[in-house]
Amino acid sequence: MSKKISVSVIGDGGWGTTLAILLQAKGFPVTLWGAFNDYVAYLSKKRVNTKFLPGVRIPREIEITDDLRSALEGKQLIILAIPAQYLRQVLGKIKHLDYPCQAIYVNVSKGIEIGSLKRMSEVIYQQLGRVKLAILSGPTIAHEVACGIPTAAVIASREEKISKQLQDIFMTERFRIYTNRDVIGVELGGSLKNVIAIACGICDGLGFGTNAKAAILSRGITEISRLGSAMGAKADTFNGLSGLGDLVTTCISHYSRNRYVGEQVGKGKPLRKITDSMQMVAEGIATAKSAYGLSLKYKVDMPITREVYNVLYKNKPALRAVRDLMTRKKKKE
Repeated sequence: MSKKISVSVIGDGGWGTTLAILLQAKGFPVTLWGAFNDYVAYLSKKRVNTKFLPGVRIPREIEITDDLRSALEGKQLIILAIPAQYLRQVLGKIKHLDYPCQAIYVNVSKGIEIGSLKRMSEVIYQQLGRVKLAILSGPTIAHEVACGIPTAAVIASREEKISKQLQDIFMTERFRIYTNRDVIGVELGGSLKNVIAIACGICDGLGFGTNAKAAILSRGITEISRLGSAMGAKADTFNGLSGLGDLVTTCISHYSRNRYVGEQVGKGKPLRKITDSMQMVAEGIATAKSAYGLSLKYKVDMPITREVYNVLYKNKPALRAVRDLMTRKKKKE
């Protein structure tokens, strides 16, 4: 791939906008697609994504459109930056267009589909067929990347050639990319960490200290690794950027939407009121339901995930969930 390849970013949220800016700065012609024509018109005029990436200017060279057909036409690299629970819907629209089958598709959303319990790559293959596909994941707070703060991430693909091509395309002096062939592990690490981040946020909301958060983090990565191994992932993946790295970032960052949701829940606020007040999607809410479903399907014990599910979906008081976690049957680490 040369630097003349055309790029389309499908999704004008904070991360999609950040990646569009990053790739345009590297000399790639970039189109940014958004689903809502009024907000697309606003972005085209103001050139600042005030909802999702405030304070960061979008270069004039980036074409912004709500026309999905034109966004896809002739593109060699298509970045899917759609919230996980809406990805199938957008892919359904792409499927009925003359979409570029030979392009490389990179999914950057993190989640597990409710109902089907499918990872995002599985949803993409089901909708678009066996396209060339990779996953971009890791501890990547969009605003920090957009501001040029040093960040490392991982590209996962079953085809090493694709991973290496994308490594060259995305990598900058401030955005370091590693490659990995464990697609399952990278996807699960990026998705399940959001559930643990909600648990850490609940600890914050309840006024607990560092000890409690450290316990949630360390036992949380154990749960993620346990389920991942049962689903065919490599255990080592969860010690890397898309596992431990992403988990730590999401659990401690004040930019973390999932930690914020947990904090507000811990303070006693109803989930509906919390989500209604947010501009961005907290993927961990839906993922908690899917992750709990996966734990049952694969018969994997995931007590933190189970209690987050109970708090979010069964109206279990957060303090009772903490008590039940702390008083479980004694066991070895």
